[in-house]
Amino acid sequence: MGQVLRIRQLEALVAVIANGSMTAAASDLGVSQPAVSRLLSDLEQALGFQLFDRRDGRLVPSQEVRYLQPNVERVLELMKQISDVSEDITQRKAGHIRVACLPGFATSHLPGVVADFLKNRPGVTLTIEPDRPERIFEWMIGEQYDFGITDGFNGHPAIESRNIDVRSVCVFPEGHTLESVHEVTPSLLADEQIIHTRRDSDFFGRLSRVFQDADVTLNSHIEVRQFTAACELVVNGVGVAIVSELDAVKYAGQGLSFRPFRPILPHTLSLVRPVLKQPSLVALEFIELFSDSLIPFMTEATKG
Repeated sequence: MGQVLRIRQLEALVAVIANGSMTAAASDLGVSQPAVSRLLSDLEQALGFQLFDRRDGRLVPSQEVRYLQPNVERVLELMKQISDVSEDITQRKAGHIRVACLPGFATSHLPGVVADFLKNRPGVTLTIEPDRPERIFEWMIGEQYDFGITDGFNGHPAIESRNIDVRSVCVFPEGHTLESVHEVTPSLLADEQIIHTRRDSDFFGRLSRVFQDADVTLNSHIEVRQFTAACELVVNGVGVAIVSELDAVKYAGQGLSFRPFRPILPHTLSLVRPVLKQPSLVALEFIELFSDSLIPFMTEATKG
């Protein structure tokens, strides 16, 4: 067999097997009867054996074709699957997305965005890997993930980034006296025990300067790495905290209340991805959806 088989030839073979005649097969395939005849003639020549016997006016597959038929049908089914998956990919309904994020995001804002994204995309799968910013940057440089959600990014030639400033709020236990105010300032926290991010973080450095500028002592009580941990501690009544509004809203009505913090002290998120790794269409769509999900929490300066 020196000739390359064509899918259309195999389709014609299966159609004639199913119908018992070239005329009916041609109707099923939407082509002329002579076209089916040519396809089968070429296939017979390529295979080197007779395809059909004629019995009582019907075309009956030869023994060789009967032996070959299961393999032919598997090939056609596989081609159909490839076609279906290709269409799903084009329509952003299939594919795999690898997302790296800060640990707090894996349990706060991100799950809701993922759930919305997957509603009409049954063929899409995701990997979500939480870790510290340094590790996320390593993954982006190594092109191991499609998209990263982090903070503290200072730039790297192998990483494309977009910084988004998210509003910060003061969170406190439900029933706290701070519920009576419209916004919280450092002076209102002079007697409060403060739960805050680690001391070497950019956010804590800026928070400390805000208190210093207001001539108010920041009563450091508990140091945590993530805003979600701070919210959990606030719910348990061990202090108050200044956190991203993204995290605060997840705990509202669960023992936590919050108010805007003034002066404005945004938490800067960095949305990052590898420069040289071409993202899939479905990954780009997810990145866009995630970015849009942050709009209600952005500072006015970022929106502008």
